[in-house]
Amino acid sequence: MDLADLQDVIERTFGDRDRARGVPASVAWLAEEVGELAQAVRKGSHDQQVHEFGDVIAWVATLANQMGVDLTEAVQRYAQGCPAAPQRLALVRDALADYGRPCL
Repeated sequence: MDLADLQDVIERTFGDRDRARGVPASVAWLAEEVGELAQAVRKGSHDQQVHEFGDVIAWVATLANQMGVDLTEAVQRYAQGCPAAPQRLALVRDALADYGRPCL
């Protein structure tokens, strides 16, 4: 399943309920699910981790739908890797140059 399909399924299944709940409550639910994921990562089985990752992704899709955000578009900034990596590397190079160390 790709992100567009996920958003479509979430919209068809939960869209009316999600809009009635509203964005602040959806953010709260997402935060709760992230907490459950953190606990599963620390102490849970692989099956529990898979379950919680699914819940977090579903709530991200719910929130994106409410906000009119296309998740496929949102993840494009990571298509070539970390979008901040070139800027961070430049900062490290500049910092090293300031201290007279060879540049990367």
